[in-house]
Amino acid sequence: MVDLRSIFKAYDVRGVIPDTFNADIARAIGAAFARVVGGPAVVVAHDMRPSSPDLATAFADGVTSQGIDVVFAGLGSTDLLYYGSGHLDLPGAMFTASHNPAEYNGIKMCRAGAAPISGETGLDEIRRLAEAGVPENAGPKGAVTERDLLSGYAAYLRDLVDLSGIRPLKVVVDAGNGMGGYTVPAVLEQGLPLEVVPLYFELDGTFPNHPANPLDPANLVDLQARVRETGADIGLAFDGDADRCFVVDERGDPVPPSAVTALVAAQELRREPGATIIHNLITSTAVPEIVRERGGVPVRTRVGHSFIKATMAETGAIFGGEHSAHYYFRDFWRADTGMLAAMHVLRVLGSDDRPLSRITEEYSRYAASGEVNSTVADAPSRMAAVRAAFDVRDGVTVDELDGLTVHLPDGSWFNLRASNTEPLLRLNVEASDEGTVAKLRDEVLSIVRA
Repeated sequence: MVDLRSIFKAYDVRGVIPDTFNADIARAIGAAFARVVGGPAVVVAHDMRPSSPDLATAFADGVTSQGIDVVFAGLGSTDLLYYGSGHLDLPGAMFTASHNPAEYNGIKMCRAGAAPISGETGLDEIRRLAEAGVPENAGPKGAVTERDLLSGYAAYLRDLVDLSGIRPLKVVVDAGNGMGGYTVPAVLEQGLPLEVVPLYFELDGTFPNHPANPLDPANLVDLQARVRETGADIGLAFDGDADRCFVVDERGDPVPPSAVTALVAAQELRREPGATIIHNLITSTAVPEIVRERGGVPVRTRVGHSFIKATMAETGAIFGGEHSAHYYFRDFWRADTGMLAAMHVLRVLGSDDRPLSRITEEYSRYAASGEVNSTVADAPSRMAAVRAAFDVRDGVTVDELDGLTVHLPDGSWFNLRASNTEPLLRLNVEASDEGTVAKLRDEVLSIVRA
């Protein structure tokens, strides 16, 4: 029996190769996954990391040892795997460590129809079975069938968002040597009025140019410079497994993910008036404001894809967005896809004579700190100290839907929550202006870091 608790996270598997994650462990997880999810087959895909093909093959071997077939899609983005799971109505497994450094790898798993798996809905059971070891099925092994999903994925997205009639646009895309370099040409470069300027499209899981993590502003510098140099209309940056997309405008300035959420929500509400829109509690206050103004119903939820997807299923929501640039679509099996969000932005931009910076002004109403992390030894005590400091103030409201969210009488607010995977507290602050953001941020950090 082995202990896999260090690599099983809240929503996925993530470890260092080969110290905490290797082919033997992947094979054991594959067998356990097959036992838990059942079904006639499992669809498997992997990213461009050097370790990914061997891990995916080992996982497939574990699945077939239980008498269940494997549809092996090979290279793909995470949202391509979700397409395969939804289109084929099969459970799926994607081998990727997303934006993590090259020495990491992992697995994102889902049930049939791209339904999420979390600790409470099967991931803990998979871990326990894998730790104990799953004996081979007494009957015949399952078969492995290779299948190309890229063309179907591209066609499906292009059916959801028609870009054929927009004005010509020059689009710089930074794939960060990740899977965007594989999926973007298939989706955006085939007969559309788009001039795609590629940046780091070469698939290379060692990330020779910069980490494939656009959430870090340092990793947007090359994209911003290329947008300005080429006079492009827009810049797009994908993370390593290309399920998240970040946007910069024609000036090279980042468009906040909350503004993208509000923009896409407005487009979806034009298509389906009165629909429900999901937003997590760290997105800007502008998101629910704009949803209400456009006749929609905003629903606030916790951070994390399993909560977003579950709430979308419960409410029938048409779209959901997170501050981390994860965007979820009912018509994409409630799964997250950065590519589809990017296509919505391109359609809005291509249907308007104004530059993107002007278009997004109406969706960016407040100043924000971005996520500020603090390493702490005792997260609960630090959060309790922050709550105690603000609880006594007049007009302050506090909720604990996810961490600690404090709303002040002047309309400013902050959320403080513990990381699921690291000894960190994550702080997000929003207010009417940068000065108020800085003052509130520094006050909270002085308590957290005391």
